Amino acid sequence: MITIRPADQDDAGQIAPLINMIFDEMQLEELDDIPEPDLEQAITAAYRTPDYLSGKATTVVAEADGQVVGVAFGYPDKNEDAVDDVLARVTADNDAFGSAFEAEAESYEHEWYLDSIAVDPDYQGHGIGGKLLAALPRYARADGMQRIGLNVDMANLGAKKLYDRYHYETVGIKPIGDRMYFHMQYELGKDLVMA
Repeated sequence: MITIRPADQDDAGQIAPLINMIFDEMQLEELDDIPEPDLEQAITAAYRTPDYLSGKATTVVAEADGQVVGVAFGYPDKNEDAVDDVLARVTADNDAFGSAFEAEAESYEHEWYLDSIAVDPDYQGHGIGGKLLAALPRYARADGMQRIGLNVDMANLGAKKLYDRYHYETVGIKPIGDRMYFHMQYELGKDLVMA
């Protein structure tokens, strides 16, 4: 059975490898020389902060058999700088980074931005990504937002297909790092059900 729930500090160590998968896929040049243990340590530290769990952002996990097998992380667009500051702070304390990691702006105005969503490869294809997506409107509404936005790599057609199925619409194209992304949005007035 899969349980979708808000993350807590104890989940951080299990969230880190999932988020690291996203960083690997993004192939960010500034992370090329960072050893995996140092990167996961920084990610773990960020996901232990109140700002990442339920302050400036919200982290939701999918749990199976007592293990975190999926994660979704998002925030209102107005909180993006504060959220990015958390990662900058935790990387500034890690010698492997040399200097604080600075993220690029990714959100559009007036949206609850789904920064990250990942599912453990051993659990992919079981609807966990869809369950995480279906849980997000509740958190976006709690933050006073009426739309959810996200970026999906133009080369990741499987992910784009998932978002299409859940009624996300492409509203623009955004460069992040050296790649191009579709920026997609979901209006909360719609029912989040599969087409």
